[in-house]
Amino acid sequence: MRKFLGMLLAVIAVAHSASSQSSSAVFPDADAIYIHANVYTGVADGQSHSIRRAKAIAVRGDRILAVGTDGEIERLKGPRTEVIDLTGHFVMPGFNDAHLHLAEAGLQDLNVNLVGVANIQEFRERVRAHVERARPEEWILGGGWDETRWPSKTLPSRKDLDDISGGHPVFLDRGDGHLAVANTKALELAGVTKATPDPLGGKIDRDENGRATGLLRDTAQAAVRKVIPPPTRERRRQALEVVLADLAQDGITSAQDYSPAWENFQIYEELEKENKLTARISEWLPFDDPIEELKRKRDSHSRSDLMLHTGMLKAFMDGSLGGHTAALLEPYSDEPNNSGLPRYEPDRLNEMTRERVLAGFQLGFHAIGDKGVQMALDAFAVAEKAARHENVNAPDGSDDFRLRVEHAQVTTPGQIERFKELNVIASMQPSHLLTDMGWAEDRIGAKRAATSYAWASFISGGVALAFGTDYPFGPVTPFRGLYAALTRRSVDGGREYFPEQKLSIDQAIAAYTTGAAFAEFEEKEKGKLQPGMLADFIVLDRDVTAVSAQEILGTSVLRTVVGGKTVFEAK
Repeated sequence: MRKFLGMLLAVIAVAHSASSQSSSAVFPDADAIYIHANVYTGVADGQSHSIRRAKAIAVRGDRILAVGTDGEIERLKGPRTEVIDLTGHFVMPGFNDAHLHLAEAGLQDLNVNLVGVANIQEFRERVRAHVERARPEEWILGGGWDETRWPSKTLPSRKDLDDISGGHPVFLDRGDGHLAVANTKALELAGVTKATPDPLGGKIDRDENGRATGLLRDTAQAAVRKVIPPPTRERRRQALEVVLADLAQDGITSAQDYSPAWENFQIYEELEKENKLTARISEWLPFDDPIEELKRKRDSHSRSDLMLHTGMLKAFMDGSLGGHTAALLEPYSDEPNNSGLPRYEPDRLNEMTRERVLAGFQLGFHAIGDKGVQMALDAFAVAEKAARHENVNAPDGSDDFRLRVEHAQVTTPGQIERFKELNVIASMQPSHLLTDMGWAEDRIGAKRAATSYAWASFISGGVALAFGTDYPFGPVTPFRGLYAALTRRSVDGGREYFPEQKLSIDQAIAAYTTGAAFAEFEEKEKGKLQPGMLADFIVLDRDVTAVSAQEILGTSVLRTVVGGKTVFEAK
């Protein structure tokens, strides 16, 4: 039904464009028209290769009815049509964040938010303030700290928490989510002792006596996470409502989300029924879950629902560069005895990947180090070969499963070629570079750094590129990502990171819109402003294609429209 409606609207609008002299009575009235705008359609002009511009948009239902001049669009005005004068402001397709964690972001905002703390003293003060407000025996949770921003560069430990925790168990994520610090009470509740072995893909940091320091790397965090009481349904809903408001305010109309607790998806369903879901959600499921459970969850909500559905399965190949846990083919330059922490044995990974692709699932593998990337590509090659042999189709009925590597920060030129050979999507987060460029070259050395965060090499190599933010492990604003993609410079302009990998503004916007839509099988529905597409667009206070990169950082969203409905309007 949705495809028929889209085709019908497209035919109507094309007919209108072909005969601008026709009477407006031939065409259906628009529900709303947006006039006097500077519309960046996202549609490439076949001759000039520039992006087509327009002056106005007509919307009917949740679709774009027509795009054109003010005069053309005003002919679609009827007696009940709402007319919105945008007074010359810039309009573009809504951002589609290809990788974020909404529930975690919302809960962090409600708990101890340690984003931006400047030193260990401020870290301790924020925790202490939360302890003073906490109920007896309540867990003190939160995250966002980053020791590389501190003068000392020293990682926190349980000793930094024990004397301020007032008997509460404390567990706090690092800004990348791959390292956490727990106090002594939390370690005791989790049963972490001298005798506790390191799990596959994880590491318990220990002092000279073999006692846990409180730092838990990647899968080693699981021991503590298992004993943390889950948030109540009311708390989850509050957290998701907070971040949905953030998305609307930042111009994000679609979110590809990994909030793996199924209760979060059920709250999205609740919000949708109440007409309070203000962004389109494609919810990822945990790769490691049993296939029958994954099928049950996938089939519980129609894939044709363009506001909400389950999407790909996510797995983690490795950890992070910041935590020295990303899996590398050669050791870290600043830790010669460490090559990171792979999370799977290759044979088991390949078999699980094959099974899930044959069951019709799209897959996305977190892989930051080049060894993690290699693990993902090898597993994808096995699965695609099996799918061809078994004549199994992708979720959209094609033979392209749109398998994805999430992050792909450290890659070799040969791996980029293999992305193209296997039709693997590079799903990346440009704003991470603004955080990482201060220490990335120290971690991996100049040679590997030269082909890291290689956005331009992926595009020139014919690889599909999708952008996101990894919120809350990076700020949710997409304008920071645009700035990073254009400049590869620190925000203060003082540091530059291998500028040959910079993108143009059109390439960066495409990765955040059409590229992200392609990565979730939705390129025929969104990412461009043209007849028949979903009416998901944003109005900005400046033309981001015409101002300096530095000015992009100060961009404000004036209006966010999802499915023809305004979900945010600046006051």
